[in-house]
Amino acid sequence: MQILVINPIVYTAETRNIPKVTSIKDCMIYDLCLAFHKQGHNVTLYAAKPYKPVSQEEYPFEIIWDKCIFPKIFAPHRFPVLSNLKKYIKQHNFDLIITSELFSKNSLTAYRTAPKKTIVWHELAKHNNMCKKIPSKIWYNIIVPLFMRKAIVVARSYDAKAFAGKYCKNINDKIIDHGVNLDKFNLCLSKDNSFVVCSQLIERKRIDGILLNFKRYLEKYNNSASLYIIGEGELKQALIKQSHELNISDNVVFTGKMNHGDLKPLLSKASALLVNTAQDNNMISIVEAIAVATPILTTNIPLNSKYIIEHSLGIAKDSWNEDDLHKIYENNSFYVNNCVEYREKLSTEFKVQQFIEVLQNINL
Repeated sequence: MQILVINPIVYTAETRNIPKVTSIKDCMIYDLCLAFHKQGHNVTLYAAKPYKPVSQEEYPFEIIWDKCIFPKIFAPHRFPVLSNLKKYIKQHNFDLIITSELFSKNSLTAYRTAPKKTIVWHELAKHNNMCKKIPSKIWYNIIVPLFMRKAIVVARSYDAKAFAGKYCKNINDKIIDHGVNLDKFNLCLSKDNSFVVCSQLIERKRIDGILLNFKRYLEKYNNSASLYIIGEGELKQALIKQSHELNISDNVVFTGKMNHGDLKPLLSKASALLVNTAQDNNMISIVEAIAVATPILTTNIPLNSKYIIEHSLGIAKDSWNEDDLHKIYENNSFYVNNCVEYREKLSTEFKVQQFIEVLQNINL
């Protein structure tokens, strides 16, 4: 099949100053397109040019880097509007178009141009905070009912499905979460005396709370445990300072940002991935951890928390503490085995089959 995947925001950027990367091959959307390609489909990824890597890369499938129009108005890190998308769709005979988010001018363009071939892959479970939520509320209450009423929507979580269902009635029953390339993330059943954080070091991730809980865990249960904090961000130096002030710096390692090849050994061996976020949707780091059979200790904020609870892939609990760290360490084999049983459902190959099934049901 000829497949177009429209995903302008290839990786997360917190501000208009989109960080430059040397490769996108660690990104979720790249691995999804790669899975389509490996299954014999002719896939094209259509993305925003500001996210194009600075180094030359070769890809097994086509990637179109389109410029964003009026970037000062339509910020590329929040609401990118691609300039040539409509023309490109009209010039090609695609069998399937997968476009990210209902709240997107690009999704509107794709649906209006090829309505019977477009699936909107929707992640948001609440209104976008941009401009005090006013644009989002206008979009969902006016644009969606008037111009996207019959769009096929596939949600990435049950919360996203419930939210989208308030405004668009053609919501598919199938939930398709983010996938992971299992060729990159191999199983590891042997865990050591460590925990890991994979995160931007920014305010909403609340890494400071993780450090406090880890200090209490060291004092109460296990003073030889290690914590690896993988990532970069504006709070890095403040967090390093906090680890010294808490007298736990010998147990905490700040690795900086790592690619998948370097990250995987630490993630694979850890007893748990720690998440303390105050605001997130589906977190790809959670998916990657489950893929290597590393359990999750998280707040209930990430949308992934629903299936973590349902399948006992770890602990999802607001205001988790040192006792929960101890619980996940003491019962590690139980959670690890559950991750092993569940991981195949997170593979990008499984996600491809889910999308194909949705398309087949549409055409019945």
